[in-house]
Amino acid sequence: MLELVNISKRFKQKYAVKSMNMLIERGEIVGLLGPNGAGKSTAISIMSSLVEPTEGDVYFKGQSILKKPESLRKVAGIVPQEIALYTDLTAEENLQFFGRIYHLKGAKLKERMDDVLETIGLTDRRKEVVKKFSGGMKRRLNIGVALLHEPELLIMDEPTVGIDAQSRNYILETVRRLNEEKNVTILYTSHYMEEVEYLCDRIYIMDQGNLIAAGTKEEIKRILSGEKTIVIKADRITESFINEFKTHPLINGMNVEEKQVSIMVAKEVNMFADIIKLADKASLELNSVNVKTPTLEDVFLHLTGRALRD
Repeated sequence: MLELVNISKRFKQKYAVKSMNMLIERGEIVGLLGPNGAGKSTAISIMSSLVEPTEGDVYFKGQSILKKPESLRKVAGIVPQEIALYTDLTAEENLQFFGRIYHLKGAKLKERMDDVLETIGLTDRRKEVVKKFSGGMKRRLNIGVALLHEPELLIMDEPTVGIDAQSRNYILETVRRLNEEKNVTILYTSHYMEEVEYLCDRIYIMDQGNLIAAGTKEEIKRILSGEKTIVIKADRITESFINEFKTHPLINGMNVEEKQVSIMVAKEVNMFADIIKLADKASLELNSVNVKTPTLEDVFLHLTGRALRD
């Protein structure tokens, strides 16, 4: 449905995207992951026909969108990372405004507004001014705007940033329903790995402007098939404890959270004695040490050297 062929984007002498090839089939939910500064937003702008690449081409249903961007624009819905609404207008007025941009009017516009408000769960709030909405409600209305013209392709750039868990779950279920019930093809970027695990059929991982991995979730996890993850939990994690792991010759990757350190080692390595020794040296009392099979986030950390939220 959508294909990027050798796409590069250069700003002065620096590449934001370099030699990117990507394929999205009809009916898929495809995840695009990468740490901040990886080039995701630039790639999305190019495939949305908002920015022209320095090199390469983008094809929608076999037709270049550089030559005929309207072929994509008519049937694509874009959910931007930043809220794009008029907060002094009501939810209904926002949908009316954007619906007219899509050349919807009269009974058809009313029908689409009613359907969208039901889809995003805001029917009973349609007359309220948007500036009174919670962050989650604004995010849902932002998605609703992109659905007005019944898009075949929906591009969603971190649509759940900064919202409560209930709104986040509602958005995830809405995305699944759109894909399963209306066969909407979706490109989804997120800073939450569990969202990508839950939603996506296939995943592309970017770092420093390059695509560094692609495949199904299971195919990507097999990148670390020869490794295991050890999760170490304590009431506190000190800098000296972390530094000991950073220089340990058997550790292939590490992710640090408030009261937890996850390290990656080869499957055959026994780290238990070293962990106890280093905890004693740092005067830490351990709560637990658990071994688990590699997750998608472990692979991401291994490939990029950074956690997704870094």
